[in-house]
Parts: sequence; C-alpha cells; structure tokens
Amino acid sequence: MKIIFLFITLLFGLTIITAQESKKGLFNIKKVGFLYNNANEKNFIFDDKDFSYSTNTYKLQAFYNLGTWKSLKFELILQPQIQILEHQLLNKQFVLPSEENYQEKRTEFTTLKTMHLYAFELGFVIKKKILNRLDYLIKMGLGIATIDTRTERLAKGFTFIENATLGLSYNLADKTFLSIGSNIGHVSNLDTQKPNNGYSFVGFEIGISYIIK
Repeated sequence: MKIIFLFITLLFGLTIITAQESKKGLFNIKKVGFLYNNANEKNFIFDDKDFSYSTNTYKLQAFYNLGTWKSLKFELILQPQIQILEHQLLNKQFVLPSEENYQEKRTEFTTLKTMHLYAFELGFVIKKKILNRLDYLIKMGLGIATIDTRTERLAKGFTFIENATLGLSYNLADKTFLSIGSNIGHVSNLDTQKPNNGYSFVGFEIGISYIIK
C-alpha cells in the first residue's frame, strides 16, 4: 500500500514539475494519441478457475516530455479511459453460505454480465532507442476509477487501476508513432469497500500518437 501511494506522489510530482517548467503549464502537450487494450485472466500467469474476466479498454492520451538522461527518454501520459468488462462467476461455491442472501448472490454473480469502468490514469514511460525509428519502452500506470456493477470479487463504485507494459514504439512518419506492447494489470479498491479480491490480467495493446508541436 505504501508503494502505491509513493508511486502516486511521484507521478503527480512529475506533473507539477512539467507544469512549472513551461509557460503553458499542463497545456504544454507534446503529443496526443489513442490506445486500445484487450486483456483477460486466462493466461500463463493468471488462470483462475472460479471466474472469467475480460476487458476492452479505450484510452485517450496526452503526452508530456519529462526530459532525457543518458540514452533514456522520459514521458508522462494523462489517460482518461473507459473499460468495457465481461465477468462471470464459474464456481458458485466461491459465495459462502455464511454470507447474507448467499443464494441470491450466487444467482446474480453466476450470470454473465457486462460492466463499465471509467478511469483517469497517469502513465510514466521510459524509452530507449534501439534502431533509427524504433524505441523500446517500459510504461507504468496508476489511476483512480469507478465501476458500475458489483461482483463477488469487487464492490461497485470507487477503485484503483494499476498496470505495467513492455513494448515498442515505431516512428511511422515525421510526426506519427505506432506503439505495441504486452501489459499486466490489476483492479482493486485497497479495502475501501468489501469485497476486494480484485482482478489481475494480462493483455495486448496497440496505440497511435501524433506530435502536435
């Protein structure tokens, strides 16, 4: 938990530094972009037999340059987004008889449902050039969100999103970049509500961005 809050503090600090060093502050956007991500829990890292979970995520992106160090470049990304989720409890025994109204909950949670998560995320990116137009990238993201449907694993309402990506960024044209990568993510609410088993998943993402100045 301390690590998460330290990461939040770091990202907001970097945002403030970027604003202070520019006459245009937070409007000094270097690039704008759009990213699509598809992920689920059925993979070689997470494969929970109790439930199914998948997400399609759509992110708008605003990129800020944070500077360079040696051969590394650093960026900050502001990422409002919507996630369209599908979830179903597969093992009804996950809802214990000791829970209030457990039979009704078993019926509710074993029904396949479509949910929506709305989030604002900060992403911190490290890039290293490997070819003339090709960069290797590492991205870490953390955001606050709200989810519109409860499940046996996560309460409706306020939650956090966390993810990390390994990928590549390719300069398609003078001002246009294509990125691809594989990410690992988690959704939970830091025990602000119950339940809070959360979701962990692995996915694939693709994005395009354009330099506006």
